[in-house]
Amino acid sequence: MSRLFWTALGAAVGVYAVRKVSKAAEAYTPAGVAHGLSDFADGMRELAAAVREGMAEREGELRLALGIDTETAPAAGEPTRLDPASARALLEDPTGLRSDRAR
Repeated sequence: MSRLFWTALGAAVGVYAVRKVSKAAEAYTPAGVAHGLSDFADGMRELAAAVREGMAEREGELRLALGIDTETAPAAGEPTRLDPASARALLEDPTGLRSDRAR
């Protein structure tokens, strides 16, 4: 019974090792490298889109705090101007967390 156990364990480890090695070798083929670079490029595009969205949102908050573009119609439920305390806090720490956002 002991020999059967060790034989089965050896076979399982061998299959696992062969699969890992073949997967690693496939990653270094031209198609594997192209796939990896494609995934990286997709991730960078998503990151850039998220950064642009955050920048636009933050710019809108700063414009509101400074009183720039007050003639632009705000979205429904948004104030046309910040109260002085919120504006001061936003201008003193522009990268800090705001209380109106849940993170």
